[in-house]
Amino acid sequence: MLIMLPDIRLNARLTGPAGAPVLVMSHALGTDLTIWDGVVDLLQDRFRILAYDHRGHGKSDVPTPPYAMGALIRDMERLMDHFALTDAVVIGASLGGLVAQGLAVKRLDLVRALVLSNTAARIGTPELWQTRIAEVRQTGLAPYAETAMQRILGAGYLTNPALPYLRGLLTGTDIDGWAGCAAAIGGCDFYTTTAALRLPTLAIAGAHDGTTPPDLVRETAELIPGHRFALMRGVGHLPMVEKPAEYAALLDTFLADIGHTPDHRGPHA
Repeated sequence: MLIMLPDIRLNARLTGPAGAPVLVMSHALGTDLTIWDGVVDLLQDRFRILAYDHRGHGKSDVPTPPYAMGALIRDMERLMDHFALTDAVVIGASLGGLVAQGLAVKRLDLVRALVLSNTAARIGTPELWQTRIAEVRQTGLAPYAETAMQRILGAGYLTNPALPYLRGLLTGTDIDGWAGCAAAIGGCDFYTTTAALRLPTLAIAGAHDGTTPPDLVRETAELIPGHRFALMRGVGHLPMVEKPAEYAALLDTFLADIGHTPDHRGPHA
């Protein structure tokens, strides 16, 4: 459904029983909310799940780029307020993980715990992202997608069953939307603010991830005392697409351990 905010329309999908524990899922650059479908299918009978398209992606509006990370954080904040969702576990992949970190710093009343999936406190450098934006502006997303898919899926990407779907998502993204969010990533450095967080956190890395390698994910996780770290074998940057059942099982264990379940929702762990 399209949610009409004062300055933008954002595409969002809310599933699961009313009153159930809340999960919010925030996707990666050049994808959309459908990357969560396999995981949502396994969890939506027990959790209230909000997934949405970032500005510039999927069915959401495409404002003129560049975008600030603060605007992306505000988008998630306003969607949660719109649906009256609080005490949520926010699950962010890559770009979505940056947004999740920012929201936890800004609105800890909304965020009970974090799942930082294939993300970091800083991803790349401003120069790297400006170079990529210029490349995409000049040649389009289709040529860029070939090297991007190798980083996302790993060395065996050409035979990976997820390749056609993920390449289609990337090449189908509006160039302005992709460039806007890429600029937000390039301008984001959350090392200091993320290091101040004190809330239950699960970090998930993919062994074949060339975009946010496991060591980078672990480095960010170690900023948060008491974090948990899980390395998924045989997957790359988007393990929720490649192995949704294994990914959902990791979430289930973490959610149960922190008491974020239909039968027991205790205070912050």
